[in-house]
Amino acid sequence: MTASPKEISKKLIPHILNLYGSRATASDFEIYAPDASFEDPLISARGIKQIKSSFYSVSKAFSESKIVEYTIEEKVIGPGELEILIDNKQHYKMFGKDVDLVSLIKLQVKDEKIIRHEDWWNKNPLKNRETVKFPLLGRAAEATRRGNMFLTHLFMGFGKDPSST
Repeated sequence: MTASPKEISKKLIPHILNLYGSRATASDFEIYAPDASFEDPLISARGIKQIKSSFYSVSKAFSESKIVEYTIEEKVIGPGELEILIDNKQHYKMFGKDVDLVSLIKLQVKDEKIIRHEDWWNKNPLKNRETVKFPLLGRAAEATRRGNMFLTHLFMGFGKDPSST
């Protein structure tokens, strides 16, 4: 028997909070399918190693990061498929300045693993060829996110887990 949507959500959320709280460990990424994707307005990651680079880089850019408030909604979208919506407020500290961000995290889950993770800042859909008026601008936004991912991945050692020293 498979777990209920609430049980799946309850299993995934602590790991998501670790990722956004700059305290991720290798085991936190076990919630993703091998070919999962992560996307926010800055980065488009494909596969667990790129997702690791994305989240391990948060502590390099911010002295503090965390989700401070959130509500969760689970929607069954097909057999063994679930969408989890996390309406949240994120807090960051950069160069001593507080930065608060309202966000909608969308997790597409299949067989209890995340296959797609999107972070919509200010609850705005990600800009891509389908969501903007001029598809060419959407393609430029997509290419920029992929380029940012390549640089982040390079900087973060290609998704290597930090040593536990």
